[in-house]
Order: sequence, then structure tokens, then C-alpha cells
Amino acid sequence: MPERIPQRADVAAENKWSINDIYVSDEAWESDYAKAQSFVDRIASYKGELCQSTTKLLEYLKLDDELTLLFDSLINYAQRKGDEDTRVSKYQDMCSRLEMLYVSIAGAASFVTPELLSISDEHMEKFFGECNELELYRRTLERIRRRREHFLSEKEEKIIALTGELLGVPENIFSMFNDADLKFPDALDGEGNVHQVTHESYIPLVQSKDRALRKSAFESLYHTYESFKNTSAAMLSGQVKSLVFAARARKYNSTLEAALDSTEVDTAVYRNLIDAVHENMDAMHRYVKLRKKALGVDELHAYDLYTPIVSGIEDNVPFETAKKEVYESLAPMGDEYRAIFKEGLDNGWIDVLENEGKRSGAYSAGAKVHPFVLLNYKNTLNWEFTLAHEMGHAIHSYLSNKNQPTAYADYVIFVAEVASTCNESLLMQYLLKNTTDKKRKAFLVNYFLEQFRTTLYRQTMFAEFELMINEKAEHGDGLTADWLCETYHKLNVDYYGDDLVVDSELDLEWSRIPHFYYNYYVYQYATGFSAAIALSQRILNEGDNAVRDYLGFLSGGCSNDPIALLRGAGVDMASKKPVENALMLFRKLLDDMEELLD
Repeated sequence: MPERIPQRADVAAENKWSINDIYVSDEAWESDYAKAQSFVDRIASYKGELCQSTTKLLEYLKLDDELTLLFDSLINYAQRKGDEDTRVSKYQDMCSRLEMLYVSIAGAASFVTPELLSISDEHMEKFFGECNELELYRRTLERIRRRREHFLSEKEEKIIALTGELLGVPENIFSMFNDADLKFPDALDGEGNVHQVTHESYIPLVQSKDRALRKSAFESLYHTYESFKNTSAAMLSGQVKSLVFAARARKYNSTLEAALDSTEVDTAVYRNLIDAVHENMDAMHRYVKLRKKALGVDELHAYDLYTPIVSGIEDNVPFETAKKEVYESLAPMGDEYRAIFKEGLDNGWIDVLENEGKRSGAYSAGAKVHPFVLLNYKNTLNWEFTLAHEMGHAIHSYLSNKNQPTAYADYVIFVAEVASTCNESLLMQYLLKNTTDKKRKAFLVNYFLEQFRTTLYRQTMFAEFELMINEKAEHGDGLTADWLCETYHKLNVDYYGDDLVVDSELDLEWSRIPHFYYNYYVYQYATGFSAAIALSQRILNEGDNAVRDYLGFLSGGCSNDPIALLRGAGVDMASKKPVENALMLFRKLLDDMEELLD
């Protein structure tokens, strides 16, 4: 009988993150929370002052930095503690109180942007000339002022600020529903043995060699979501409607434009990605055909997409092995980078194992004290790559926090997936280089192909779906469960081709994807993957110069726009070329796989 998931208290200390590095106790958190409450009045005291003197403007910007650091600690402690066990209401309450306080602070600060926009360019340059210290904040001020047509009057901005908590409700409901409340029936393998189905056990189950188990786990998961499809549609509809409201209130032409403008990315980048993938859809269809042939099945189903197509290879990677191999794979990055990686392993950055109630999945939170990485580690190759991925995020956050002032330490989401995926690419190429067994090499090539399928193709499909549901809502149409399922079905047919049976259960996949509540986040997995392939190749081929440029990018925070930061590292994401080049590598890997299988 497989082991059951432990309670939080039963997890060994060495497998838990050091949350007390932020606050030694809940009482210490409460003390800082009380300090944060004072910022409502402190911010309000600057009303009418920002455009009057350089001194007051600089004072306010420093106050904003102080608040940023305070909220960094408050949010990270409350959210990380809440994610340890989502059933503990105390930390849910802390997060809720922070959200309400943030709304109050945003309301108190509603005058700031209108006042900054009221300053003429000539007057602003005079301020810079009067105070060298203000020059530090030039980009901060320019990022606000460049979007002046999308900001409203002070009264209108105050109303918008008051909607902040309300607009976050759909995501909060989904998180509670998906992580805390939803339970799945056990799956049965071909011999009738019972297997617990959770968010974290699902992927290992559908990777099993036992097709009966894969099908049973697949049906357990999606039949459960089927029971709640109308509730899921209502939650997702609420999310999209909130985005439509926010975009229209700020006078954007679309939710896409509103989301990407906040990160200084042109909407053409999003549409170029979808176009480039559609132009190379035949390569995905070729891979699906290869998978069907390799598995020797009459029909290929969705529950057959994750199981390795190379048999006889043990997929067992204990956490200690994963740590060692990821560390070795990062040798091309140099000693400084690997020292940071080891610091994270040895000093409480990572919460390793699944426990009852723990938030599903994996992430990295770039707290100022040090990053915190959530895993739900299983002994598989996939989780080894997840370790590499999340530590890429963590090191990016660490270097940006270390090298940038508070105003520029937080990098934008467009570049967020580059560092994580670059680590994955280096790990894959290390494993392939150090593998002589032909069957093992085929297993790894298949894993690399799966990274392309799940990251470049699948995430682009998610991005296309997200764009479609937003555009439908913008046209005033409702997002019903039936329409969502039908639309998602058609996309799966387009992306996977005729050799995959698109089961009706797969039509429900949209209802379990948390990223649809993240406001056009998913496309960046695909663009980040493409950029990372290019950067990892440059690091391996050019050595020190490429590493220096790459570390400069990781240390850049948001000190420049994301397209410029990536150009500095050696890749131009304003063009289709990185996506097209990545898909050329996908085609080459298909050639290699066919040869290895023969």
C-alpha cells in the first residue's frame, strides 16, 4: 500500500523552509503589521506636496521604499505560512487583513499618480537638476508618467483603489476550492491496488507504465472537475470580468494591452508567439504520431501523453541525487552562481515535501531576506527539473535584490521564466552529455521533447485560450461551461492533430489551471523557454563573456525594460526568431529520437 501524505508536523525540519528568517513568531508579524497601518496617514500627509518641492518628492519616494520592504516581509510570512497548510484559517486571516490594508494604503495614495502626472516635463527636469539623489528614481517616475493617458483623476483613482480587494476574489475562491476543498477518488492500477490521487501525485500516476492506472487517475481527476464545471465557469468568468473592468476603467483597448503595458511589452510579442507556433504545428503533430507508434497503441489518449515512450529505464531521482546533479550541471555558470545555489540548499530556502493541506505545485517567492522555494518533491526526473527551475527563479531574485535598490529590485513577469528555464536547459544538456547508454539517452531526449510540448506548445495553447476567453468577454458574451469545454476541445484538436483522441474529460482541463487567474502570465513560459534555449546555448558555446552578460541580466531587476534587458544578455524577444529557433531544435530532437528508437 503506498504511503499516505504526512501532516505538516510530521515533516522533518531539514525539509522545511526557514520561515523564521522573516519573523521569529506570529507576534513579531503582528508588531510590523501595526507599523504598516500607520502608513495610511503617513502617505496621506504628502497630499498636495509632491509637485511643490524636490524635498517632499524625494521624501515620499523613500517612504514608498520603506513600505515596500515592510510589505515584503509581511506578505511573504503570511503567504508562506498559509501555503504550508491551506486549512489553517489563521494565516488566511493574516493574508485577508493585508489585502484590506493594501486597499486602504492604495486609497490613501490615490493622489500620488495624478500629482506626478501634473508636473510638466520641464518642471520635472528642474527637480532632477536640483537634487542628485532624486536621479535614482528617474526610471520609477518615467514608468509612471509614460502611462499618463491610462490614469484617472484623484477621485476616480481612489474608487479604483477601493476595488482592489474585490478584483482578487475570483482567484482567492479558486485557490480555496482547488487546494483546500477539492478531493479526488483513489485510482486503481491494473492489479486492483489503490493509489491516492492529489494534485501532486497526479502527474507521477499518469507517467506510470500501467495504462489502467493512468486512465483511472485521469478519470478520477477530471470526473471530479466535471461535477463542478458550472462553478468553475463562474469563477473563471468572474476573473475575466474583473480584468475587463480594470482595462476599460484605465482606457485600454483590451485586457491584453492592459496586462502587457504594465510590463512594457508590446502586444505583438504575444501574437507573434501564437503565430510562430501555429506555423510549426506540423512538428507537434509529428511528435504525437511518433509517441503513438512508440507506445504501440491503437489509440493515443490524453492519459498517454506523459508516460515515457522509452521503457526499461528507472525514473527514480531521490532529492539528494537531484541536488548533486543540478549543482554539477550549473558548472558553466561559474563559481559565484553555484555558490548561491548551494546557499539555498543549505540554509532553509526550500520546503521540500508534500504534506496534507500544503499548497500544490511549486514556486519561488523572492523575499528580501532570501528567496523561499516551495516544492512537493517526488523522486522523479520531472521534480529534479522542477528543483533546477525554481532555483533559477530564486537566484534571479537573489541577484536582483542584492544588486538593485529597492525601487528596481522586483523584475517584471515577462523575464521571470527565463532564468528558471535556462537552468533546466543546462541540466538537460549536462545529463545528455554524461549519458552513454543509448536507451537512457532516448529517455532524456524524450523528456526534452516533452519540455517543448508542455512549455512551448501547451503554454502557447493556454495563452491562446486565455486570449479567446478575454476577447469573448470583451464582446459582451458569457463564458458558459459548455462554451469553455467546446473551445478547449477545438484547441486540443488543433495542437495535437489527428493522432490523439481528445477525450471529453480533457475538455475540462481549463477548470484546473491556476494560471488562468494570473492575468496573461502563461505566454511568458513559452517566450521564456525560447529565450532560455538561446541563452543556454550561448553560455555553453561562448563561456565567460556570455556568463557575464547573463549575470548582468539576472542582476538587472527592472532597471530597464525587459526587451532591452534580454537584448543585453544576447536575445531579441521583439522578433519571432527565438521561438522559431527553439522550434528548429525541437525538429532536430525529433530526428534524434526517431534514430534512437530505430
